[in-house]
Amino acid sequence: MESSSVEQLQAAQGIRSAGKREKHDLGYAWKCIKRDRFYYLMAALPLTWFLIFRYLPMYGIIISFKDYQPWMGVKGILSFDDWVGLKHFKAFLSSVFFWNIMRNTLVISLQRLVWGFPMPIILALLINEIQHRAFKRTVQSISYLPHFFSMVVVAGLLRAMISPNGGLLQEVIMRLGISDQPISFLTDPRYFRSILVGTGIWQGVGWGSIIYLAAIANVNPELYEAAMVDGANKFQRIWYITLPSISYAIAITLIFRIGGLLNAGFGQILLLYSPSVYQVADIIDTYVYRNGLMGMRYSFGAAVGLFKSVIALLLLIISNRVARRVGQPGIW
Repeated sequence: MESSSVEQLQAAQGIRSAGKREKHDLGYAWKCIKRDRFYYLMAALPLTWFLIFRYLPMYGIIISFKDYQPWMGVKGILSFDDWVGLKHFKAFLSSVFFWNIMRNTLVISLQRLVWGFPMPIILALLINEIQHRAFKRTVQSISYLPHFFSMVVVAGLLRAMISPNGGLLQEVIMRLGISDQPISFLTDPRYFRSILVGTGIWQGVGWGSIIYLAAIANVNPELYEAAMVDGANKFQRIWYITLPSISYAIAITLIFRIGGLLNAGFGQILLLYSPSVYQVADIIDTYVYRNGLMGMRYSFGAAVGLFKSVIALLLLIISNRVARRVGQPGIW
């Protein structure tokens, strides 16, 4: 009897202490919220934007499994009538264009990854070696500038430069004797992908180098001093100190790039391509644009977009797991 009463007393004390601890935790959490209320208010606007324009519209993916028409309105999206299952997915996978657009998407994306991914790292390493401050800031500003150009402006400049009718590049080619006739670069399948990749690198290399410059700034300077004492040259300091020190930033950026592998640059391709280069330039997004929006096959377009999103999610998970296996932090 005495032992049971002691156990009951201990249990009651435990419940009271847990209740006090929980009350203390809630009070402390509320104090933290009040203390940081301005930060929460600053975060409220972007979070609300994501909620309204990113997460709530995700309910609309159910039209991928329906025969939706515009005149059905919001009610047609929310209802579960006209359910057709995997009809649109099967239509996409069995389409005669499927393998061509998948090949184009992967080839263009892999070319962007192979050639474009190392460029911001190389640029960041080169800028970091510049000792003159004013010149360093000038180089950084010039390299960032193309990122702020609209893709429409970039496409217009590119067309003006390589136009067969008086384009600057055409004049240079003909004066150097490389070709007797103007070359139509944007309608020639041999050159189109290279133009896409090169233009994309030019526009994004400076902006992409920002994250690596920030990571390099956090490297302990004593490591470089010790390496210099040991006789290491600049290349050795970059290879054995800088690159290992920013490997976490490289790994995380690479994971996101692999996750977006099916995003081959819709806006750029849409502004530059033509039917003559569909064979090498037609990607998933342009196919969805023509068939889903222009062809008013909204359910089909939504199904293709959902297919693309699922593949991107799988690529993201796999790349993150591989990064963690090789000792990098990953994104979760």
